[in-house]
Amino acid sequence: MVREHSGRILASLIGQYRDFQLAEEALQDAWLAAAESWPADGWPDNPPGWVFTVASRKALDTIRRERSRSERQQSAHRELERRELDELDRRAERWHSGVDDDRLRLLFTCCHPDLDLESRIALTLRSVTWLGTDEIAQAFGVPTPTMAQRIVRAKAKIKRAGIPYRVPVGHELPGRLAGVLRVIYLVFNEAYLSRRTDQPVRVDLADEAIRLGRALVDLMPDEPEAGGLLALMLAQHARAHARFDEVGDLVLLEDQDRGRWDRAAIGEAGRILEAAMRRRSIGPYQLQAAIAALHSEASTFADTDWAQIVALYDLLVGIDASPVIALNRAVAVGFANGPEAGLAAIDEIVADPSRFPQPHLLSAARGEFLTRSGRHEQASTAFEDALATVSSDTERRHLERRLRAVRHLSG
Repeated sequence: MVREHSGRILASLIGQYRDFQLAEEALQDAWLAAAESWPADGWPDNPPGWVFTVASRKALDTIRRERSRSERQQSAHRELERRELDELDRRAERWHSGVDDDRLRLLFTCCHPDLDLESRIALTLRSVTWLGTDEIAQAFGVPTPTMAQRIVRAKAKIKRAGIPYRVPVGHELPGRLAGVLRVIYLVFNEAYLSRRTDQPVRVDLADEAIRLGRALVDLMPDEPEAGGLLALMLAQHARAHARFDEVGDLVLLEDQDRGRWDRAAIGEAGRILEAAMRRRSIGPYQLQAAIAALHSEASTFADTDWAQIVALYDLLVGIDASPVIALNRAVAVGFANGPEAGLAAIDEIVADPSRFPQPHLLSAARGEFLTRSGRHEQASTAFEDALATVSSDTERRHLERRLRAVRHLSG
């Protein structure tokens, strides 16, 4: 419950008090109060509303204590408190009505251009999705204290610079949108890179990213890339139930039970993508959504239109030459033109290994195409290389299975 509701409550508190630190401390105090009160007095009818109200009161108590230190400002503070209490009542009314976009405002605040990209992402993961600092540190591959300092500095910069807590006005949007789209997609991807051994996919996190994507499309209905991102996330998340078996092990696209795919979500993704592409301003999220749509339309893996997927990747590489996109294109080339063509495309990436920060993915793809070309001993070596650098337990178990299989083939 803490993880599920804290993001929304925190966003509302920050919107009310414009102070990350005060809001976080008040929220933590409220959850502690809940842990003491609920077992003794029984659960309230609306637990998140209870926490929000208690946290708001605690924040006001803190403000009162700090302001009472100055006699000269008491009169002004009384007026401010009256206004804040009025605002508290209005926000409580909004909270109980279920109508709010505070998390979208918080997202735009976290994605302010005055913050560097890593700080934007870290602050969004912490404040909007309520991921733990240790989880965010793992995602970035840095020690937890380093990430904690980075988040504290980002919050301090927001306060020091007076960065407003609001959705930017029209002329400010172009400078923010690319960062907001990227952060939402990183939050979505984080859901599928969960470090929890008992939870290979964080459905709540993926749902939150999609909710943010819907809010962004509502805010900016004429922005085709916002629609492209929402379509991409819906199409990918539609396969969530088929991506893992009953014990949580990874199931490759080729082996997935397509009867378990969410056809309603795939249909919605298609409609959103079609509306976005009619605006004739194609961007990377629309292209990736189009690739996901081709996978979704194929009745079997063998029926996949790999030639068209390669063509879309060729366009995508021209816009976004990231290593992951380059590897995905190489894999598509391998399925379209045969394993040797795939290996040649991968070798083009290997020629500049500094471009690839996740080498286990590169080695695993080589292992698959070497297996398909009958070069089993080389495939074994490739899977061993992948195992040497992989960090996810889910991916490790998958690579170990592939290694055992190819060793069996090689005798």
